[in-house]
Formats: sequence, structure tokens, C-alpha cells
Amino acid sequence: MKPAAGPGLLYLVKQLELAVRARLDEVLRPVALTPLQYTALTVLERRSGLTTAELARNSFVTDQAMADMVIALEKRGFLARDGDPRDRRRRVIRLTGPGEEVLARVRDDVAALEQRMLADLDSRAAARFREYVIACHAALADRPSH
Repeated sequence: MKPAAGPGLLYLVKQLELAVRARLDEVLRPVALTPLQYTALTVLERRSGLTTAELARNSFVTDQAMADMVIALEKRGFLARDGDPRDRRRRVIRLTGPGEEVLARVRDDVAALEQRMLADLDSRAAARFREYVIACHAALADRPSH
């Protein structure tokens, strides 16, 4: 198959990522969160009781970066670490009331950013785009590591 004219798809995906990151930085600036901190809090909102390592895997950062982030977010009162009732040697992380509140403060602005990104797509195309992004991620995530 002959390559398409213009930039490659990987380049375009990276450009999209950078644009989203820049706009998300703007949205999160009033609450003094980074996009990575926001991602970690939204992961906990959907799935409480994760270890630091589990949260790192779900938030796209290293274990060490997440350990530092957990300390910073805990100091701000956005999350708490508790003993795991199933294994007293483990500590699990949960979102706190203030963590839920900070997410609620930016929820509409984050949704507006997503709508802005999809503004030129009709609802069917937007749904297909979501399916394609999920499929592309799954295709790469399923590859064995080297």
C-alpha cells in the first residue's frame, strides 16, 4: 500500500495529543492540577481502592512518578491512603470529598473541551472516532513487550 500524502497518522495523533494537553492545561490551571494529576483523580473516581502501582498503570506514568504524585495530592487532601482490608501489608488509594469537589469544578470545562475537539464531527462520526481510538489503543496495548 502506498503511503498517504501528507503527514503520517502517528504524527497527526501526536499533534492531537499536544493540542489536547495544551487546552487541558488551560482548563486545569484555575484548580492548580496538571493533566497527569487530573487523570489520576479521574481514575480513582471510576475505580477506588487501587495501589500506587495500579494507579500508575492506569494513569500512564511510572510507579515512582505516581508515588510522588500521590504524596502531593494527599497533601492537598484530594486522596487518602488506607490499609487494604484484604491484605494489611498493602495500602490502597481512594478519592476524598475535596478530590471529588475539584473534579466537579472542572467537569463542565473538560466536557466543553471534548465537544470543541469533536465540533466538526456529527454524533455518528464522533462515536466512530471513539471506537477507532479504543481499537487503535487496544491493538498497541496487546503487543508483547520486548
